[in-house]
Order: sequence, then structure tokens, then C-alpha cells
Amino acid sequence: MSLPEIVSRAEWRAARAELLDKENAVTRALDALRAERRRLPMVPVDREYVFEGGDGKATLLDLFQGRQQLVVHHFVFEPEWETGCRCCSAFLDQIGHLAHLHARRTTFAAVSRAPFTRILPFKARMGWTVPWYSSDAGDFGADFGVVSERDGAAEGGELPARPGVSCFLRDGDRVFHTYSAHGRGLEGLGSTTSLLDLTALGRQEPHALGAPATPEHPRYHDEYDD
Repeated sequence: MSLPEIVSRAEWRAARAELLDKENAVTRALDALRAERRRLPMVPVDREYVFEGGDGKATLLDLFQGRQQLVVHHFVFEPEWETGCRCCSAFLDQIGHLAHLHARRTTFAAVSRAPFTRILPFKARMGWTVPWYSSDAGDFGADFGVVSERDGAAEGGELPARPGVSCFLRDGDRVFHTYSAHGRGLEGLGSTTSLLDLTALGRQEPHALGAPATPEHPRYHDEYDD
């Protein structure tokens, strides 16, 4: 494996300044992209979905836990499997303390096709505390692009599952689908800000035009009033 070139401190500073200009350009482009994402139209979710979680049966509206937004991690865990997808597990390992999302009226939850009786022991083994629900091999994943009909049709077999993230917004009791990402779209996700950047309301900071503001600065996670 080749190592970086060895240079003087002055040469390093010059190279770093040149790279910083490019990094700042990417940051500005990402800011513009996030603003465009917040302006995406949304689609009403009129179909009824039934999930099973720690408190029994739940609807999609229940998954919001009373908050305005919902980010769902489509965790690949097939009904016949004993454990979940390793890539999805690595993704879930990166999710931080949920209080920072909750303070911005956003709930995070995982959903899998495996029965809840298989999810529960694996969740305990991994030490995760995020809400996790079973869609009971229903159509929730397929309806939001987690399984690809095109890929399945090509082989003529069962539809393959793939990891993904979907975002939802509610207005009263009405639920809307605002965004989904799959594959490489999940790279770099896991932090509070990265997940909020996928949502219709964004980070909800004063500089994010069009988004209602919540506490500007993070607090210790035990200081929020949910």
C-alpha cells in the first residue's frame, strides 16, 4: 500500500487550502441539494399497513409516536432467517441517541419482514433500543421501493429485498410519503443531521429557509423535553 507524499508544513498548508476550496464548493452544492429535497412533492399514503412491535399491532400512523415526521429504516430480515442482514446491522449500529431526532419532532424506526418473534432476540443480542417492527411479510417494503419488481421479474423468482430508508410526514391523521433512498443513497447516513437532511422539514434550524425552527443548538440528550 502506497503512503501519502512527505512534504514540508508549508507545502501541506498550501495543498490543504486548495482542497478546502473544493470541499467548500461541495458543501454549498450539498446545501442546495438538501433545499431541493425539502421542496419535493409528497404523496398521500392511503393504504392501510399493519405492523407488530413491542406493544402489539400498530398502524403506520402509530409508528410516528405522536411526532410529525417518521424515518423508517427498511432492515432486510427475511421471514425464514434467524438473524438480520449484516450490512443493515452495521447501519443500525451507527444510529445515535434518538433524543436529538425526537427534539426535532422526528421518530426513527426499523421495519423488517421477519416475524417479531425473530426480531426480538436478535435485537436483544445486538443491544439496540430503537423501535423495530415486523411488517409480517406484507407489502410495505415493496410499496416503498425496498424490493425491486424489475429485479425480481428478470429472474422470474421471488422479489429480492434491499436496504433502504423512507421518510414520512403527517398532517393530523393523514400520512404522506416524502422521500426514499436505497443502495449508495444510504452511505454517510446515521448521524442526526444526516437523517434530518432526508426529511421534508430538514434540520429545522433558523438558516434552513422554509423549515420551522426548533432549538438551534444540540443539548445533552437528557435535557430535552420530548
